[in-house]
Amino acid sequence: MIYSVSHTTTFRYDPAVREAVMEVRLHPRSESDQRCLSFMLEIDPVASVLQYRDFAGNEVHHFDIAATHAQLKITAKSQVEVQTVPPPRESDAGDWADLDALVASGDYWEMLLPSHFVRSTSALESLSKELLESIAGSAAERHTSPFLLLTQLNEAIYKQFAYVPNSTKVDSPIDEAIRTRQGVCQDFAHIMIALVRRMKIPCRYVSGYMFHRDEEQKDRSLDGASHAWAEALVPRLGWVAFDPTNNLIGADRHIRVAIGRDYADVPPTRGIYKGEAQSELSVSVSVRPADVVSSEPPPPMYVVRARPPLMRKPTMRLDQEQQQQQ
Repeated sequence: MIYSVSHTTTFRYDPAVREAVMEVRLHPRSESDQRCLSFMLEIDPVASVLQYRDFAGNEVHHFDIAATHAQLKITAKSQVEVQTVPPPRESDAGDWADLDALVASGDYWEMLLPSHFVRSTSALESLSKELLESIAGSAAERHTSPFLLLTQLNEAIYKQFAYVPNSTKVDSPIDEAIRTRQGVCQDFAHIMIALVRRMKIPCRYVSGYMFHRDEEQKDRSLDGASHAWAEALVPRLGWVAFDPTNNLIGADRHIRVAIGRDYADVPPTRGIYKGEAQSELSVSVSVRPADVVSSEPPPPMYVVRARPPLMRKPTMRLDQEQQQQQ
């Protein structure tokens, strides 16, 4: 399947700001069963852009608008091919001994340790005991294969938590969603990652998109927003995507953009600005089957330069310059 993806983010400032520095992670990854065929980035006001890769291999675009402006509009357009592959089967996955050997022989520590949004709390420990008891009738973690446990945990989060758009904020800790038993995809991904890492299974956060084919599939995540889910390392299968928001194992409807330890590593947009303005953020996302596939990459919509600019004593507005993944 080939998709056309359009992601537009608009920041409005009142009064106008004097300067803004922004980095975006909107370029879909090319790996495994996914290939980014084309990508364009449009910035209004026009800006020069630095492009680089971060520690996880995500494409990052960084730019500075060194002029007074009341609005900043960022539009990313891409065509992505996602191959249809058979769903993973428990019979093809390894056991706990295979997992322990895999972890011991590889460099997965970053996806096992606590991170900014993913860390153990008393609320998480209580949730872990509750969910494991509902799955296995006891709090034992290794009662079955890693793959089956992950699948059951994915379903348990889906059943125990209500999907309520805008019920949390971009920087809400996981305890808030655990306490209210509601949240959005960002919260559910963080909760699953925290639970999985407690079991000594490497797990990472995935920022991306999901194609909503029709209403019969009963997806809970919103059409018109970015999406997030988790990937766990399963012996003999590699990184397997688990989407607790929709109780799905990742397939050809999930489009990966960036991977990291948690959301803090991969926000679609993040920036700072100079000024005392109030900012208003609006986001529009469209994921549709491609009508026409580009045979050649489109001309670049930005100019690459050697290094990013430096801002002196900026007024920080990090919480207002990021978008939550719904």
